[in-house]
Amino acid sequence: MAYTTVNKHTDYFNTKTWTGTSDATTSVTGVGFQPDWVWVKNRDVADDHMLFDAVRGVTKRLFSNSTGAEGTDTETLTSFDSDGFTTGNSRATGGDAGNDMVSWNWKANGAGSSNTDGSITSTVSANTTSGFSIVTWNGNSGTVGHGLGVKPDFIVIKSRQTGGSNNWVVAHSALGTNMNDNYIILNLTDTAGSGSNTWGGEPTTTTFTVSSAVAANDNNVAYCFAKKIGYSHFGSYIGNGNADGSFVYTGFKPTWMVVKHASGGTAGGEHWNLQDVKRSPYNTSIIMLSPNETSTDNSTTNNSIDILSNGFKIRTVDGRLNNAGATYIYMAFGQTVVGSNNIPCTAR
Repeated sequence: MAYTTVNKHTDYFNTKTWTGTSDATTSVTGVGFQPDWVWVKNRDVADDHMLFDAVRGVTKRLFSNSTGAEGTDTETLTSFDSDGFTTGNSRATGGDAGNDMVSWNWKANGAGSSNTDGSITSTVSANTTSGFSIVTWNGNSGTVGHGLGVKPDFIVIKSRQTGGSNNWVVAHSALGTNMNDNYIILNLTDTAGSGSNTWGGEPTTTTFTVSSAVAANDNNVAYCFAKKIGYSHFGSYIGNGNADGSFVYTGFKPTWMVVKHASGGTAGGEHWNLQDVKRSPYNTSIIMLSPNETSTDNSTTNNSIDILSNGFKIRTVDGRLNNAGATYIYMAFGQTVVGSNNIPCTAR
């Protein structure tokens, strides 16, 4: 399959760091575009990961580390702005003076529109250039339009329903020969699971299928991604248990990545590992946050990764990243080897 090339990655994804204030409102700028999905974490305090999107609307937060339902908090993210976003005085979104904060920001297509490609009508905000869409719908039995125009490589679903307690269920193209049977849970340390027809059907270029195993019979949201040359990649590697670890080719310099032990080896119960080049600007990258827990920045050599011009290389024997014989899945976004201005992207 041919994939569209993305030349300027910061038009579609960017990491923003800033220092919290005690002001009633804070305007966070420098993202470079108006984001449609904003994921915020307080790096200094054990607070929840706060996830907001333009389809569900401002102040509507979900926690990647929790099974909890969607909640409304008027002191969190209060607007999506042309170069970033505005927050209230919640500590989790930067309301405490001096706290180091980070947000990861993606561009979709605003508040979205009705999509009838599936048997269930959905609301979709899709950016086909960058291969990202935000999807909301009601129901857990049928097909749902995703708006990407190509088969997704990564889908994560969360129930929003009040009083619900549902996991973040992930489909990943590297978990098996088909995405229908395999899954892994974003808010848990568990390895990947599988079952015949878990999702109810294989994703297509227009829809993905949901069942009661992955969605609620009420409000749901999904974030869907398809790989794009020079911008995003979704794959796997095998650990070798050596500090001279595996090199993983992405075709671009990663600026953000998430890695998770999926199966095999002697590792088990490993946390998800999220790293970016803003928090860790030099090799070796060691500053990690776990999407499945509230913990603060973890800065140890157990997290060691070298960021290269065309991929990344593991530099640790820790089970979170490099247990011998274990399979690890990843998702990565980054900077193309030669960008739209023809200035080569170099290693650091």
